[in-house]
Amino acid sequence: MLPLESVPNFSEGRDRRTIDAIAGALAEHARLLDVHSDPDHNRSVYTLVGEETQLIDALTAAIGVAVERIDLRRHEGAHPRIGATDVVPIVPIRPGDLPRARAAAEVLGARVGEELQLPVFLYTPPDRGPAHYRRGGVEGLRDRLAAGEVKPDYGPPALHESAGGVMIGARLPLIAFNVNLRGPIDTARAIAQVVRERGGGFPGVRALGLDLPRAGVVQVSMNVEDWEAAALHDIVARIAAEADARGAEVLGSELVGLMPAGAAAAAAGSALHIDGFDESRVLELRLIDE
Repeated sequence: MLPLESVPNFSEGRDRRTIDAIAGALAEHARLLDVHSDPDHNRSVYTLVGEETQLIDALTAAIGVAVERIDLRRHEGAHPRIGATDVVPIVPIRPGDLPRARAAAEVLGARVGEELQLPVFLYTPPDRGPAHYRRGGVEGLRDRLAAGEVKPDYGPPALHESAGGVMIGARLPLIAFNVNLRGPIDTARAIAQVVRERGGGFPGVRALGLDLPRAGVVQVSMNVEDWEAAALHDIVARIAAEADARGAEVLGSELVGLMPAGAAAAAAGSALHIDGFDESRVLELRLIDE
């Protein structure tokens, strides 16, 4: 049986001591594969794998560290958020294990709500994905809770004073992928509107245009939720064309965390003009499957 993956997002990308403390809590219980921190987003994304109990113990410990060390009342960053620990997805490596991931998310949510006294929102994409809860930010969510528009699935009925709330859920693998541009923020926002699914762009693509002053760039920040329906190389080509039409320049792209091998194989096949190239033609993947 394959392990499950988790890709928790914490609202700290500048304080190395806090970033390392969260990493240490995760690594004590599960296998930590990657840490991606960004000071403009003021956010760190961790990738870890393990059996259900290992993941639940690791994530509970790390969320506890975030409660102790991250105060949203003093937080500034480009990325939307509702909590010191913003979102915690449990991800099956094989789609058939999605029920395992959902069960693990429920157990984790109950533990976090009871042991850490955080309001936990079990998100269910696409209708009640993270964007549903982030609308209006922390203050907006606080008002919606008071009005009874939304309510936590576990934990107290109101947001934690300094740590906010946390979204926990199960989802299939996605690719967090950003494209950096030289140009005005309005251009990044316009291009994000063009490529996102809601604007008539690529299926399963969520996109924001963000200003990253520390890096000196603007960014089209994306979650590619269905990489088979929306290939990365096609998305990048569209962004480059839209940027060129608006007098902006693509400076480069950024992968946040890890990506499925099939997506990398598809991009490589396109770049090399190999017809029918996919993950079945990658030696190591064939050996793993066998």
